[in-house]
Amino acid sequence: MSSFCSNFAANLRIMTIAIFGNAMKSNTLNEVQHILEFMQLRGVGVVLSQELRQELNLREYPLYTNALEPIDFALSVGGDGTFLTTAAALGDSNIPILGINCGRLGFLADVQTKNVDVIMDQLIKGHYTIEQRTLLHVETSRDGLIMAPNALNEIAVMKYGLSSMISIEARINGELLHQYEADGLLLATPTGSTAYNLSIGGPLMVPQARGVIISPIATHSLNVRPLVIPDDWVIDLTVKSRTGSYLISVDGRSQVMSQDISLQIRKASYTVKLVQIGQNSFIQSLKDKLSWGQGGKL
Repeated sequence: MSSFCSNFAANLRIMTIAIFGNAMKSNTLNEVQHILEFMQLRGVGVVLSQELRQELNLREYPLYTNALEPIDFALSVGGDGTFLTTAAALGDSNIPILGINCGRLGFLADVQTKNVDVIMDQLIKGHYTIEQRTLLHVETSRDGLIMAPNALNEIAVMKYGLSSMISIEARINGELLHQYEADGLLLATPTGSTAYNLSIGGPLMVPQARGVIISPIATHSLNVRPLVIPDDWVIDLTVKSRTGSYLISVDGRSQVMSQDISLQIRKASYTVKLVQIGQNSFIQSLKDKLSWGQGGKL
């Protein structure tokens, strides 16, 4: 086939999107139904996550699997938690994600439902940009313990249950940083700087920055503050607890670990691709969602 014929055939290929969402929320399901109708009218192919397909009883739509090719875009319908779940489900597939906000703040899912038709039209017409977001990857000293080891927002190491504080030895590129005596330690990406990190006093970072935030959680050392390091540095953590165990949370996916299991955290080998449509900047999001700088004037 000539290159002209190949390009012509490629241009005739139907755009296909995968839709993910929180199937437990009625407003999400209503929005998904609306999007399905919109896409059907425009001849766009759709595949659904297992949860949505089952809850809506839409057997006529294909089920998303990692083997499906090609998927042009993924829509995450819900809040930022749904976006994180979508990113974990897509893994290193390189499928760009557009977040549609049916939740509250929505730093990741920042398209409001009232604007969905306009935004979908822009997406179909190709009027968008792609923004790369880094992830953190955690490995344990015992293989196979964490099924989804990559975090777009954060990795938290915390005390388990009602136990007293834990001791966390942190090394950066092999050099001892600090022995944290605290309720936990949070490692956040720039994307995750507006999430849990913000609530414990960590610094905000623009998503395009290339760093990792290390923020102690309820530390007993008043002279230890959050620290930002380059994202190509390697972090090793060893935990000691009176209960003999601790909790690790990777973007909210939590599990208990024995204290004889150490952790190594580094930048993941791939990025998450966010679809950006329009001029909504991170600075404007801070003003709109966090009331940034809206205090009284001196």
